[in-house]
Amino acid sequence: MSVQAISSRLPGRNAPQAIASRFDIEKLRADFPILHEVVNGRPLVYLDNAATSQKPESVIQAMVHYYRHDNANIHRGVHLLSQRATEEYEAGRGKVQAFLGAREAREIIFVRGATEAINMVAQTYGREHIGAGDEVLITTVEHHSNIVPWQILCQEKGATLCVAPINDRGELEIEEFERLLGPRTKMVSIAHVSNALGTINPVKWIVRLAHAMKVPVLVDGAQAVPHQPVDVRDLDCDFYVFSGHKLYGPTGIGALYGKAALLEEMPPYQGGGDMISSVTFEKTIYNKVPHKFEAGTPHIAGVIGLCAAIEYVSGVGIGAIGAHEHELLEYATEKVGELEGVRLVGTAREKAAVLSFVMDGIHPHDIGTILDQAGIAVRTGHHCAQPVMDRFGIPATVRASFGLYNTREEIDALVAGIQKVWEILG
Repeated sequence: MSVQAISSRLPGRNAPQAIASRFDIEKLRADFPILHEVVNGRPLVYLDNAATSQKPESVIQAMVHYYRHDNANIHRGVHLLSQRATEEYEAGRGKVQAFLGAREAREIIFVRGATEAINMVAQTYGREHIGAGDEVLITTVEHHSNIVPWQILCQEKGATLCVAPINDRGELEIEEFERLLGPRTKMVSIAHVSNALGTINPVKWIVRLAHAMKVPVLVDGAQAVPHQPVDVRDLDCDFYVFSGHKLYGPTGIGALYGKAALLEEMPPYQGGGDMISSVTFEKTIYNKVPHKFEAGTPHIAGVIGLCAAIEYVSGVGIGAIGAHEHELLEYATEKVGELEGVRLVGTAREKAAVLSFVMDGIHPHDIGTILDQAGIAVRTGHHCAQPVMDRFGIPATVRASFGLYNTREEIDALVAGIQKVWEILG
């Protein structure tokens, strides 16, 4: 199928706009204790969800319950607490499996987050399959965690890191991507959603194109899973990674999905307890997948909190969340975009709930500081995506990113805050 034909069938193109479910936003906001905080004498307006999201009471209480009632190590004890902790931990694997649409629970590996998951794939699958003269293909919009691990591997192996460019809207240049995907390509690793721009990449098309050349694909879904349904079997990607803390769950936990056949052939990432079947001084026999990749005591409470977050998001409805956030993004794009001296950075036709902008003659850090004085939390800087900033010829942006609990009134507060910045520094 030609690039043009595939492009015309990308998800969301010419599709009717999703209609937000009429969920009770005030009731949802009441589930998040931190939203009642006062910052600099003002009610907190939290617009930094792409960095980390806030946690509902159900997530907090799930972790507290574990520490109060079930705290024990897993897989190693015959006593009741250990059995209960093990059951909760392994049940969590099944919940993540269902959330991602994976075929088997053993295809889910618990990790510290998307960063560790990408490093794991690079240092296991990558080391086994990438050598001198080979190429790894990524894009300009990648987070540093989807650049640096591949750079390290390429430097070690004598391979080349190839980068597909983006256009002025922040969209992948499809023809250039296809041109760069060649006989030397041994891995494609791409963000599902750009953390700096909000661009939604056509990952299903990318997977199809790469698989036609027998190239595996890793998808960084850290910025996707909080905003849209993900079905890894439908995408047919080989690896998919995400972090819990952007999905209204705790920090220090995430998941790697990998097709079972690939995980079976990959060597362990770390050595230690629980990833072994037997150990002698002469030889170690490794445990089965997924335990082969989970050395040592894991973040048990983190898994429990992550699963509580998945239950919460699923209860609200990921489709309804995405529609609500899309409505907020459209409103914010209109209101912020018409302000004096403001330029939006990243205007892709397919976007998640991220609005990045700059103001003429004013450094983003100064903007963020003044907004903070008004109780408004945004992110300023390069967002661990320095090549994106270089592409647009800027050092940094201000990034407002939306979650399920944000409102139009909070966007109005952001607009008023930006106008205040212009009055003070413009």
